[in-house]
Amino acid sequence: MSKYNRVLLKLSGEALSGSKGFGFDEAVVLEVGRQVKKSIEKGIQIGVVIGGGNIWRGRSCDHMDRVKADQIGMMATVINALYVAEIFRTIGLKTVVQTPFKIGTVTEEFSKDATLGHLNNGSVVFFAGGTGHPMFSTDTAAALRAIEIEADVILLAKNIDGIYDDDPKTNPNARKYDHISLKEIIDKKLKALDLTAAIMCLENHMPMIVFGLCESNGITLAMNGETSGTVILDNE
Repeated sequence: MSKYNRVLLKLSGEALSGSKGFGFDEAVVLEVGRQVKKSIEKGIQIGVVIGGGNIWRGRSCDHMDRVKADQIGMMATVINALYVAEIFRTIGLKTVVQTPFKIGTVTEEFSKDATLGHLNNGSVVFFAGGTGHPMFSTDTAAALRAIEIEADVILLAKNIDGIYDDDPKTNPNARKYDHISLKEIIDKKLKALDLTAAIMCLENHMPMIVFGLCESNGITLAMNGETSGTVILDNE
């Protein structure tokens, strides 16, 4: 029996591109779908937020207004959600893509009541388009939606295998935390997690698990409260 009844799974857009570094690696997405399907079959309700880094990283662009760059990033997350939702559908999962703004008939506008209905019906609900506003990361969007749908935990599947005291890509001596509190992340301003998201989760007692998307059966393990990544506690 799973440890959780309802989870918010945050997927790194960059990690979905696999070794390509851009776009999608279909094999990676299919493996994510396989693990999500196993969890759905166990009765776990799953909402998904996907980053947009495999398509657009506007914050690294010096020649564009931040608001416009973030709006393009929101559209990148919609593309990602539509793609992954369709791959999930081809392996037998029911999916719904919701956005905080209307996109014709392409997506459904977010509503907590509608979301809970879809989750109770066994559908995977993708929350695309971020919060609908610039200046907020997809980590913050994941925290917001998790709190709104009253998830038990946020599972963050990233392109690194946990939270470190420094960037492991540039510092080979960076130390990974097995457990860390949200308060410590905020106090140390660790960059692995958006501080706005961390504050929201601290105030609303929302625990998190950070792990590597490419970890073997990483999603399945995290769904059961097991991980070789980092467990983020909502208290000290």
